[in-house]
Amino acid sequence: MKDIFIHETAEVSGSAVIGSGTKIWNQAQVRNDAVLGENCVVSKNVYIDEHVKIGNRVKVQNNVNVYHGVSIEDDVFLGPSMTFTNDMYPRSFNTEWEITETLVRRGASIGANAVIRCGVTIGEYAMVGAGSVVTKNVPPHALVAGNPAGQIGWVCRCGFKLDADGVCTACGKQYDVKEWE
Repeated sequence: MKDIFIHETAEVSGSAVIGSGTKIWNQAQVRNDAVLGENCVVSKNVYIDEHVKIGNRVKVQNNVNVYHGVSIEDDVFLGPSMTFTNDMYPRSFNTEWEITETLVRRGASIGANAVIRCGVTIGEYAMVGAGSVVTKNVPPHALVAGNPAGQIGWVCRCGFKLDADGVCTACGKQYDVKEWE
């Protein structure tokens, strides 16, 4: 493993694959056969379950839970204390439960304390507002918020909101939002 930092209090399975330049901070746990890409940041008290796949340049903030069945593409931001689920019908006594997969596409951002119900896809460069509960797929570049999360606008690749004409309010890039609908 080259250029990898693992804090002395972190627990990283010997079968986990950690990409170059990745930093894993205090009290994080990375389970067996998890795959983390290059130049990721895994912050304090993060739990990454077995077989999770995380792309390159992903930032995982404090207290995030990423459970088996979740796949995260490159350049994703996971805000503090957000969590994923992986079981549609959870019961502590159910020995026949099935993992329901979730996918977070490239460049998406998920705000603090959001909950992502399993079985959904968060589209490329989409943004999930803090505290939201996502129960259905989020289109690319969509801005969603609330419980349950609903779309309240569109966002640019740079993260700022688009105006009614599909123009970024920060960088001025023009989009055709019809292609995402």
